[in-house]
Amino acid sequence: MALTLYPAIDLKGGQVVRLKRGDMSKATVYSSEPGAQARRFAALGFRWIHVVDLDGAFAGRPANAAAVETILAAVPGVPVQLGGGIRTMGTVEAWLDRGVKRVILGSAAVKDPDFALAACRAYPGRVAVGIDARGGFVATEGWAEVSAVQAADLAKRFEDAGAAAIIYTDIDRDGMLGGVNLEATLALARAVRLPVIASGGVASLNDLAALSGVTSEGIEGVIIGRALYDGRVDPAAALALVKR
Repeated sequence: MALTLYPAIDLKGGQVVRLKRGDMSKATVYSSEPGAQARRFAALGFRWIHVVDLDGAFAGRPANAAAVETILAAVPGVPVQLGGGIRTMGTVEAWLDRGVKRVILGSAAVKDPDFALAACRAYPGRVAVGIDARGGFVATEGWAEVSAVQAADLAKRFEDAGAAAIIYTDIDRDGMLGGVNLEATLALARAVRLPVIASGGVASLNDLAALSGVTSEGIEGVIIGRALYDGRVDPAAALALVKR
């Protein structure tokens, strides 16, 4: 199975940004046109687009809906997965109805597990669980709070609920270009029966090669952000690598 590459579009104030370790005060703006950015990714050959409403993650409700709508309109043939501020069944339903292929539940999976489990069961295969961890413990509220819940324990709760995947982010690696935490990601993939998507720290093609070598262990894909925007990872080379 080929590793799926998910180019990231993180939204703050309607703009495409990248953060360092989830710090909203350390945002680098890369584009003021999210739709155009999505079209560029689609034209390069990416088969999915990963979108995060950063403001929504902190606010607990959608905050960049207009920008997300622009992305959906720009790439009608490319599936989009969306996270950030999705805390109610109504919001899940609304985004799926608008064309989002997969919603991501992060804070809600920790703080309102009954809702998160119900959403997975109501829309099997269309809800991913975002597990953002610092030191192995799950962080919530846009990474501003660290819980006492361990990543693997949270993931196991969703194994039989119809979740599409676990998106595992190592917060301390995110946006730092220090390399993927392969050890922790692999440990999680081995601990659960759900596909795992790696996130945080991709710095070079070497990271993609390492992840491609362990897809048989349950790692389905990887989210790439700053390394693409800064030119450290060439899109064509990345796509060719995972196809091989």
